Amino acid sequence: MSLLNHLRQSEEIHPDWQVLSDLPGLSDALALSFERPVALFKHSTRCGISAHAKYRLENDWSFTADELVFFYLDLITFRPVSNHIAETLGVVHQSPQVILLKDGKAVYDASHHRIQVAGLREAMEATR
Repeated sequence: MSLLNHLRQSEEIHPDWQVLSDLPGLSDALALSFERPVALFKHSTRCGISAHAKYRLENDWSFTADELVFFYLDLITFRPVSNHIAETLGVVHQSPQVILLKDGKAVYDASHHRIQVAGLREAMEATR
């Protein structure tokens, strides 16, 4: 799929990703991070850079659900959840941004053009 077509379908997400839309869902993600790695992707549906980061993640996706649980957050629609992530985890808000969680804490984050599957995989290996 071309980037242009992907941008037109920007509200669709990878089938292995879960939608994060409320604070109880964030609490669940944090609790799950004690069992296995969890990533949060904060996506701005109004930003071309964010759409490109989302495209790269989806296009290069190579994780199984057992390796990494991945949550997608539309931060325009669910801004209070995005704000709570920054406050709770102590990670400065960026958009787009991916945050890797382990044991309820942020152990890695990347924003903008640094968001890549390879970066997530390296961070997961480093925190084992």
